[in-house]
Amino acid sequence: MHNTGADGTTADGEPSGVDHVFLSLERELAVFLRRARASSGELAREVHPDLESAAYGLLVRLADAGAQRATGLAGYFGVGKATMSRQLHALEQLGLVAREPDPADGRAVLVRITDEGRDRFNRVRNARRARYARSLAAWDREEVAELGRLLHRLNAEQDGDDAS
Repeated sequence: MHNTGADGTTADGEPSGVDHVFLSLERELAVFLRRARASSGELAREVHPDLESAAYGLLVRLADAGAQRATGLAGYFGVGKATMSRQLHALEQLGLVAREPDPADGRAVLVRITDEGRDRFNRVRNARRARYARSLAAWDREEVAELGRLLHRLNAEQDGDDAS
C-alpha cells in the first residue's frame, strides 16, 4: 500500500490511484521512443550525411508506398504543407527523391524515391534489420512474432483513434 501525501502523490512521487501496469508501459514506451528518435538520426546520416532525421521517415514511406503527392505525405505525417515542402526540397537537392507529373491528374505532381535514394535507403534498412536480428537473437521466434503482433495492434488502434 502506498501512502498518499497532501499533494495527492505517493512517496515515490506518483499520483495516487495510478495503475502501475500502465505506468510501467508508459516508461518503457518513453525509453523505446527516445531510442527510436536517436536511431532515426543515425539512420538518416547513414543514408546521406546531410539528411535530416525527420526526412528519413519520408524515405521509408516512399520506399514502402510508392510515389505520393506532397499533400498526401503531409497528411500522413501530420505536418503542414510548408514543412513537407522544405523536407522534400532537401531530399530532392540530395538526389534522393524526384518530382514527376501525376499520370492520373496532369495538374498534380508526385514525389518518388530515386534509384540512388532507394539504393542508399535499402542498404541502411538491411543493416538496421540485421541489428534487430542480432539484438533479439536470444528471444524465441514466437516472442518476436508476439511483439510484432502487439505493436501492430497498438499502431492500428492508434490509427483508429487518430481518425476519430
